[in-house]
Amino acid sequence: MTDSHHTATRRTRRWHGGVRNGFAAPPAHARLGGAWLPGDPMGSRRFAEIGEVGLERGGTIGDVTVAYETWGTLNASCDNVVLIEHALTGDSHVDGPAGDGHPSPGWWPGLIGPGRPIDTDSCFVVAANVLGGCQGTTGPSSIAPDGREWGSRFPYVTIRDQVDVEARLLEHLGVRRLAAVVGGSMGGMRAIEWAVTHPERVDRSIVLASTAYATADQIAWCQPQLLAIQQDPDYAGGDYYRTGRSPEAGLGLARRIAHITYRTESELGERFGRGPQLGEDPLRSGDRGRYAVESYLDHHAGKLARRFDANSYLVLTEAMNSHDVGRDRGGVPAALTRVKAVCTIASVDTDRLYPPRLSDELHGLLPTSVRAHIRSPYGHDGFLIEDDQVGEIIRAALAADAGVGEVTTS
Repeated sequence: MTDSHHTATRRTRRWHGGVRNGFAAPPAHARLGGAWLPGDPMGSRRFAEIGEVGLERGGTIGDVTVAYETWGTLNASCDNVVLIEHALTGDSHVDGPAGDGHPSPGWWPGLIGPGRPIDTDSCFVVAANVLGGCQGTTGPSSIAPDGREWGSRFPYVTIRDQVDVEARLLEHLGVRRLAAVVGGSMGGMRAIEWAVTHPERVDRSIVLASTAYATADQIAWCQPQLLAIQQDPDYAGGDYYRTGRSPEAGLGLARRIAHITYRTESELGERFGRGPQLGEDPLRSGDRGRYAVESYLDHHAGKLARRFDANSYLVLTEAMNSHDVGRDRGGVPAALTRVKAVCTIASVDTDRLYPPRLSDELHGLLPTSVRAHIRSPYGHDGFLIEDDQVGEIIRAALAADAGVGEVTTS
């Protein structure tokens, strides 16, 4: 079965004329921030309607739509599928250029394609925007059944809820088994949750710069990010879509806080030091100029505000805080004994947000696991930056049938 056949799969919908479920696309004054909305250019996205979804905390969310992208060809036995899981502010656009429908190029370039680490000559690759996101999958900026944005009414979702939605998407595509699930950071949370929740359906799980549970330190770093958005006057309790304003200042502050944890003290010091931004003087009287590192953080804050929705940032951050594969399963060690997949657990040696000790712990508790190491001066973001090392780890993991040991890339 070729990938092109999936464009006509029953219940898969392409939106035309900005109409979804009988409702027109939101008016122009609702188009704030970086959310993708019906009527916008679709780019490489496809859409699946998977119906009502029950949530771990109780209740349901109806008429769930999933935006996804694919590469390669699904084989006749439907067992060559690699699911790629994006991180907090990622989406389904793993590989490909920026353009209509995609404000940024693919966030993991060079890993998918013929002869690449995830080889589309043999693999059918699927990547979906996560439940609660803002790039086509149902989230706070989506239109609810009453014709208005979900906004503050969007329910709390967990990592398990997101995995459940992905499983429903794959069933919709005719896929019952995964050759591999691959993800880093929040994506790594889903990659290990997949292996625990669906042990009979996952052959390999590749977890990069992630953990079996959110730590107190990670939750603590998230709290000021959540408050920065919620305390922005333009947040309007989460119902800002039709106010003509959005909490861009709060979202930008949240991004600044997060970005510091994604990098390292040594990299920031070597890259910026105490230098001023070009043409600015932090010590001048009046409106002072910025240090170069401040300008760097400002740049990333503005960049995110142009392509992401503040409510989705809140929903997905709370989902990360919820992550615990041991919840209601007798604890983390007991939960991980369920895993039948061959796992590859990789950390970044300078990661101060998801330190290598968490990968050591996860590796030690899994029945079958390879421990891999990424060497990088960039901290947590190393799993996105060190393409050659990450590609080597993924290529080796996809080639493995079983085994234990360690892999250190150079």
